[in-house]
Order: sequence, then structure tokens, then C-alpha cells
Amino acid sequence: MENDNLKLTSSEIGTLWGEYVNGTMTEIVNRYMISISEDESIKKVFEIAIETWEKQKKQLVSFIEKEGFPVPIGFTESDLNKGAERLFSDTFCLNYLHFMTIHGLLGHTTALCVSVSKDLRKFYNSCDNDAKSMYDLTIELLLKKGKFQRDPYFYPKESPEFISTKDFTDGFFGKGRLLSAIEIISISLNIKKSIMAKTLSIGFSQVTESKEIRKFFEELEKKADENIQALSEIMHKDNLPIPMSWESEVTTSKDSPFSDKLMLYHMGFLAQTAQVYYGTGLASAMRTDLAVVYEKAILKTLALTKNWFDIMVKNKWLEQPPLAPNRKELAQDK
Repeated sequence: MENDNLKLTSSEIGTLWGEYVNGTMTEIVNRYMISISEDESIKKVFEIAIETWEKQKKQLVSFIEKEGFPVPIGFTESDLNKGAERLFSDTFCLNYLHFMTIHGLLGHTTALCVSVSKDLRKFYNSCDNDAKSMYDLTIELLLKKGKFQRDPYFYPKESPEFISTKDFTDGFFGKGRLLSAIEIISISLNIKKSIMAKTLSIGFSQVTESKEIRKFFEELEKKADENIQALSEIMHKDNLPIPMSWESEVTTSKDSPFSDKLMLYHMGFLAQTAQVYYGTGLASAMRTDLAVVYEKAILKTLALTKNWFDIMVKNKWLEQPPLAPNRKELAQDK
């Protein structure tokens, strides 16, 4: 059978579905942020991001419709409250785009790794290249504006070294060693991502009209802060610099720019992806105290995700992805 004539697999349909829903969510946020940004250079980067998504969106729709599946509703103009007051600073908007680009890179790579169709592999490869370009643009602009937070610097030893004691894994009782460069990768990224989640939670809790959803945002803010503090304490003990918080980048506006559905979905998306990053950090942690921090973070986020799911379902806001056929039900209908 020719490769081009192959039906898409369940995994391929799943990636298309997820990319579409998450992409429409990000598009609405980007449209709001470009409307409030005063810095023309930041506006330009958001323009590129929006144009890139429009191109990708058309291709996603084409793939989904070709396979006979309904295109998800995702998020639309109805989820954007045009003319809403400024909720975030230009600096936060740019940082938001940078970190959502990192999420995009991970998503495109995962989708590419489960794709068999030649057309789909070509599509995700182009999406990956688009995300790489956006990653470069956001970093260069953050550096130019002096807003990019670099990770700690280490200094080289004269020659390679080998682990010579079992104490290497001990992070308790004062016998542990200093953090490794491998561990810093996840620690620094998880702190920064938790800072973004906390900042969004603060902003969203100010503008939502639902007491139940506000309570969820406040709980997520609390858990994000706990994770930030736990990881920052480990960095602080090794006299390493800690990323700055962004709470001051949220204005005092109570005018919601988004629907409650979008804001709640967004925070659930961040909580779910956090599980991936905490899991990666746990896998690379060679100190017991660091492993414990990640395990606690994973458990706390799992509880939050369950609460998020219940609220989304209660409000009928959570679209159902394509499911495997129910063979028993089909047999009973005969």
C-alpha cells in the first residue's frame, strides 16, 4: 500500500485533535496580548505567531476532515472579550509567548514521533521549524530588553571526574553534594514554568466571576508557589540564583479578557504539562531531597487536575476526543 493512502492511526488523530484545541486556545490569548501590547517589537512577534497559527490551523482542519472526523470546536472569538482592560504587562506577554513556544516545541516533537503518514510527518516537521524560529525570536527580544533570566553559571574543572561515593545521592542530613548541571536543567525550567502558572492564576482569579473557579485558581496559585519555594530552597542552599517572580506584571484590572471556559482550560493545560516536566525532573534527579520535591509536586498537581476535570465536566466545557469503538455496544445493536 502506498504510504500516502494509509489511513491515519488513532495516535495521529489524537495529535491532530490536541494540536487544534490547544492551538485555538493560544490563538485567543495571543490576540488579546497583541491588542494590549504597547511595544511595537513585541507586537511584531505576536503578529508572526498569529500568522503562523493561521497557516497551521488550515492544515490541521484539512487532515481532520479528510479522515471524516468532526473538527473540534476548541476556542473561538466568543471566548475573547474585546476591549477588556490591560491585565498583563508587555514583559509578561513576551515571556508568556516564549514559554508557550516551549510547550509547542514539545508538542510538535511528540506528534512527529508518533506519525507514520508522510504528509503528517512533513507537517509536524514544518511546525517544529516554525516553533524553533519563534523560540529564537522571543529569546533574542528578551535578551535585547534585558528581560531574559539566564540559568546559573558553573565553572569548569581541569579534567573529567567519576562518582566515587554513594553519598552522591544523599540530599539529607548534610552529607549530600552540590547540584549537578543535569539537575539544574529541570529545576530552573520548572521554577520558571511555575512562576508563569502562578502569575496567570493571580490574573485569572482577579477577573473570573465564578466563585468556584476563583477558588480553583487560588488553590493552583498556592500549589505553584509551594513548588517554587521548595525548588528555590534547594537552589538557595547551594548559593545559586533563583528566577525572579512576575506577580508585579499583573495589573489591578477586574475586567476579564477571556471566557471562564478558556481560563480554566488554560490552567488545566498547564497543570497537565507540568506533570511531564516534573516527571522529567524526577527521572534526572540523583539527590534524594530533590526526588522527594518532585514526587510531592506530582501528587499535588494530580489532585488539582482531578478538581479541574470535575469543574470542566460540570460546566460541559470539556470536549471529548475521539474514542475507540465500543465493540460490545455495536454487537448489542444488531
